[in-house]
Amino acid sequence: MLSAVIFDFDGVIVDTEPLHYKAFQELLVPLGLGYSWEEYLDRYIGFDDRDAFREAFAVAGRALSDGELKELIHGKAQAFLRIVSVGVAPYAGVVELIRSISGNLPLALCSGALRSDIDPILAQLGLSDAFDVMVTADEVAASKPDPESYRLAVTRLQEAFPGKVDASASIAIEDTPAGIASATGAALKVLAVTNSYPRERLTGACRVLNSLSGVDLEGLRLLV
Repeated sequence: MLSAVIFDFDGVIVDTEPLHYKAFQELLVPLGLGYSWEEYLDRYIGFDDRDAFREAFAVAGRALSDGELKELIHGKAQAFLRIVSVGVAPYAGVVELIRSISGNLPLALCSGALRSDIDPILAQLGLSDAFDVMVTADEVAASKPDPESYRLAVTRLQEAFPGKVDASASIAIEDTPAGIASATGAALKVLAVTNSYPRERLTGACRVLNSLSGVDLEGLRLLV
């Protein structure tokens, strides 16, 4: 029996990856550290902002102090907020799916994005109060594919719903290899969507779909 559902955010609820890429380039290009969209998909997608900046500097063989990193993260957050302020469209079917689960089953969000990136978009979509638990990049030391964020999401769901949440009977909805590795590392089953990667890259998921359109709570229960 399905005991909980945990959604990733970027690439699952909204197509924000191109927007994150644009915000990163606003900060990195003036430093001579810009990279292509293809490089973003191959190397950076799935990282939180902290590890994405660290990786960009490491690739170039350049040192990055904690103070510089903090300034870059702040600047990228401000750039991202400017970009999304004009509005962001959700993927087909995902808002309806979240609303069908909310209030009927323990529901969490587990994202490598900052909380400040997520809240304005959830408000735009009318989903501010949909999730019982949220785990964001602000709260963990290691980004996906490390399982820390999903383990924390499961722990918080178990605290909010004592005796009702079993990780092995819960589903994470993901779009990246790093996200799948993180969720399976926390003993979750994974439903993957091909929003960011082709089907053959999403190994480790128990099922891969081209879209969440038409998927409902009963459909998710069949996966457990």
